[in-house]
Amino acid sequence: MKEADRKPGPYPYYGASGIVDHVDQYIFDGEYLLVAEDGENLKTRKTPIAFLADGKFWVNNHAHIVRGNSENDTRFLMYALNNADISGYLTGSTMPKLTQGNLNRIQLNIPPLPEQRAIAHILGTLDDKIENNRRMNETLEAMAQALFKSWFVDFDPVRAKMEGRPPVGMDSETAALFPDRLVDSEIGDIPEGWGVEPIGDLVRVVGGGTPSTKNPAFWDGVLHFATPKDLSSLTSPVLLETERKVTDEGLQKISSGLLPAGTVLLSSRAPIGYLAITEIPVAVNQGFIAMVCDGPLPNLYVLHWTKENLEVILSKANGSTFQEISKANFRPIPALVPPSEIFDEFIKTVGPLHNLIVENLQSSNTHSVARDRLLPKLLSGEIRVKDAEGWGESRPI
Repeated sequence: MKEADRKPGPYPYYGASGIVDHVDQYIFDGEYLLVAEDGENLKTRKTPIAFLADGKFWVNNHAHIVRGNSENDTRFLMYALNNADISGYLTGSTMPKLTQGNLNRIQLNIPPLPEQRAIAHILGTLDDKIENNRRMNETLEAMAQALFKSWFVDFDPVRAKMEGRPPVGMDSETAALFPDRLVDSEIGDIPEGWGVEPIGDLVRVVGGGTPSTKNPAFWDGVLHFATPKDLSSLTSPVLLETERKVTDEGLQKISSGLLPAGTVLLSSRAPIGYLAITEIPVAVNQGFIAMVCDGPLPNLYVLHWTKENLEVILSKANGSTFQEISKANFRPIPALVPPSEIFDEFIKTVGPLHNLIVENLQSSNTHSVARDRLLPKLLSGEIRVKDAEGWGESRPI
């Protein structure tokens, strides 16, 4: 289906790596395995090359459609393919490609069907827990952002009091903290008694740098070193780990040093907009606006303020090769400053939501490690889940 022919609808439209759109038609109905046909991910394997699609959906021509037969479980095939070395089956010097013919020739170790289903159930249970945590975090993040928007963008409690009615969902003590009048400011109408100051006067805005990658003395240490790449795959705006680490010697080459846990990171170029709160002390490269929240603004307020003001931030970016927001252009952006008592009430509500998001991410990481350790052992037969003969028979998919 060409992009021009797509009409919005309820049915997922899949590409090589997942859902890319929703359309008004479907061509498959049921549980199928989709396998990437092309793309750099076939080599890098940053995301699974095979994934399940269930229900009514459409697939474009960048994915193969596979379904198990009477001897093979579809979900088991997904795990087996994602664990397989397919490098010898790829073609294309510029863009990796997995042709249907080569997909059909991939050799997999296939146990009997009952054991396939048992393995798929064990691994699927872990994946289901990870997915449930992801969905819960989406809800928690939406709740926190909705509260921020209500209080600090739409000023719902103030407008309610202006109209002579009590603010919705708010006790009288909290409602008393909000004024009943809006006044003009450089950013438009704001609640009476609230201020507006440059964000750079409210948080410590710093950048980073990268120690020479040619000097091994700077790398493979124990200190976390973040790049925008670490934020690009986050399912929630929370940084728990980094791909690379530096030594104490490497840290000396980064002018901003080790930033404290709770720092808000915003990718400042290529692209602008990856966002996270660090749960760990971290050094950063030059691709960030890092906001150390040791002033009047709590980091959860800064996180949501940055989300809401991303369009303003983008408007301050420039660059001929790629867009970048510099620290000099970022610091003057005006930010709303409510009284500290209102911050306290905001954190009382969104703080527990954030803590639960972190707990869910930590839980998902634990399940992911368990799955990744179990996967090769289950697929090789090193760990057995059922007594069945015929393990280890290798045959084409």
